[in-house]
Amino acid sequence: MNLLTIVAFVLVTSVLIAFQVRRGKPAAGTPQPSCPRCRTKLVESQQWCPGCRAPLQAFELVSAKVVEGTTLAVDGPLHAIVRADMCVGCGTCVAACPEPGAIHLVNKIASVELDLCKGHASCAAACPVGAIVVTSGAAVQTIEVPDLTPDFESKTVLGLFVVGEMGGRGLIKNAVNEGRLAMENVARSLATDPFRGDTSNGVYDVIVVGAGPAGISAGLEAIHQGLRYCILEQGSIADTISKYPRKKLLFAEPLRVPIYGELWISDASKESLLKVWEAMIAQTGLRVRIQHRVNAVERHEGLFRVTSGEKLFRSRRVVMAMGRRGTPRRLDVPGEELDKVFYDIVEMEAFQGQRMLVVGGGDSAIESALGLANQPGTTVTLSYRGAAFARVKSRNRDKIDAAVAAGKVELLLESQVREIRREVAVLEHGGAPRLLPNDGVVVRIGGEAPYPFLERIGVRIVKKELALEPEASARTG
Repeated sequence: MNLLTIVAFVLVTSVLIAFQVRRGKPAAGTPQPSCPRCRTKLVESQQWCPGCRAPLQAFELVSAKVVEGTTLAVDGPLHAIVRADMCVGCGTCVAACPEPGAIHLVNKIASVELDLCKGHASCAAACPVGAIVVTSGAAVQTIEVPDLTPDFESKTVLGLFVVGEMGGRGLIKNAVNEGRLAMENVARSLATDPFRGDTSNGVYDVIVVGAGPAGISAGLEAIHQGLRYCILEQGSIADTISKYPRKKLLFAEPLRVPIYGELWISDASKESLLKVWEAMIAQTGLRVRIQHRVNAVERHEGLFRVTSGEKLFRSRRVVMAMGRRGTPRRLDVPGEELDKVFYDIVEMEAFQGQRMLVVGGGDSAIESALGLANQPGTTVTLSYRGAAFARVKSRNRDKIDAAVAAGKVELLLESQVREIRREVAVLEHGGAPRLLPNDGVVVRIGGEAPYPFLERIGVRIVKKELALEPEASARTG
């Protein structure tokens, strides 16, 4: 009897195991996905490659197909979808929605409850930055990005890698992961280089352009790999943090930073993140050359020549980690270095009850003013040196006219900022100085976009599409 029980148990167990194994296999004719980096076979729902331990999300964009135009799926009832990369958390959509609870703010990003949304499109019409689409299926976001391999190497300029915001992925965790992975690939490509580590001719193994999260991560991995590296930053480390568009940064899970270890900050301010960055640099001995703005990158006799002002650096590889927002144009007035000055903002909610000055006359300035004006207790002044808005969308012109008429925004045309102080901003308006009580200044007067710079180097910019799922993450870190 015991023998029969054992035999029966073995048979049943074998059948169950075979069923589970068969169930885990892809259907016949369906190709099994593999890691874009090491080609290890993957199973559905895996977040990390079991072969090279790379986070698979890091390859989502570089592996996306190149497309033309924008695609919208049409397979269900109308509903709203929020573009988390554009949402400024101003709450205008919440007030405009006629369906209670259909749209609300979660972690400072608008979120849609699909079972309550009726597709009225009121939220999309009210959004000051065009961050909401109304579709009958899953929207597909079409974005312009560098054409890269899964190693984050340019397909048109071999030896040049692009990571972080400049590569189309703005989240801090993505930037850190991409910087590390790209530098690992740099080290692998240099493994057979007979001149690697030779310092006699003054050639670096790799130059990293930019000292934000991607650049710092890449630099730390260069140390780990034993590479001779150089990091060039156009401003200071503090500048890279202060240009973050959010005042608060959320890390939903710890990040593995090369050499340093795990980085986990919950609901951190930019100031606290700066302290962590500075401690990380001091602890690891990472060297960053600040105030070195890169003007040109070119290939010459098998090497890269990187020009910063009158200085010339030579390198076998280059990692571009400059940031997608590029170099914002500055006012060049006393006090602009204060931490109350922003060049972009995404988190409108953080400015509730404050006295805000927005400077500029384009769509971005008007959109910032409108989003801030929607915050409870926030007073907004919009300063523009021109006599009228010349090149703005008609929708934005109508909205700012309405906001001014309603007393939500004070408009100062033909005005210029002359100085920024801790408690006030000094403007010249109507030929006379004006002291404006002020808690924060948002400067939106344009700047140098990074993609034309990449194209001058030879990097091809293409359009790729990514699905905007309704349940897309609203995390900022």
